[in-house]
Amino acid sequence: MDKTKMRQVRMIEEKFTTREDGEDLIIEGYFAVFNSNYDIAPGMSESIAPGAFRNCLGNDIRALINHDTTLVLGRNTAHTLELREDEHGLWGRITVNPKDSDALNAYERVKRGDVSGCSFGFEIVSQETDFRDDGSIHWTLTEVNLFEVSVCTFPAYEETNIAARSAELAAIKARSFEAWREKMKGRLNNGN
Repeated sequence: MDKTKMRQVRMIEEKFTTREDGEDLIIEGYFAVFNSNYDIAPGMSESIAPGAFRNCLGNDIRALINHDTTLVLGRNTAHTLELREDEHGLWGRITVNPKDSDALNAYERVKRGDVSGCSFGFEIVSQETDFRDDGSIHWTLTEVNLFEVSVCTFPAYEETNIAARSAELAAIKARSFEAWREKMKGRLNNGN
C-alpha cells in the first residue's frame, strides 16, 4: 500500500455509544458522515459522497484504537466488526472481546465519554475537484478503499495532532499541485 495515498479523516459530529447486548459489550456509531466538510489545511477541504464506501465493505477491515495496529478491537472477517452505509454515513458496530483488557479499557473510556472521536484509514479511488472562487480547493471523495476504522482520543487533523498534519504536508502539496495542473490543462484545452 502506498502510504502517500492513505488519508485519515476525522468525525466529531457524532458520538459513539456503548451498550450491552446479552453478554456482548458493544461500541457503535458513525465512523464517517457524508457531505460534511473536513478541513485538511488552509484553503483545502474534502467531504465524502454517499456511496463512497459501497465497493469496499467486503474488504478485510479492522477496528483499531488510535490507528494502532497492535490494538485491534474487531475485524469484519471475524464478524466482530459490522460496517454499513446508510443515508447518514458509515456506521459501525464493534463487539468487544471481554478477555482483552485493552478492548475493555476502550469500551469503558467510550462509555464514560473520555474517548468520543473516530477516524478511518483509506486510499482514494476516485474524487471530484472543485476550484472555488475564493481560491480554495475542495475534493469530494466519490470512492475509497477502506483499510481500518478507529476509535480515537484525537481524531486526525485536530489542532492537537500537529505531527500527523506535518507528515502529510508533502502529500497535500502534491495533491494541490496536481489539481492546479489539471485546471490549467483544462483551460488550455478549452482556450480559456
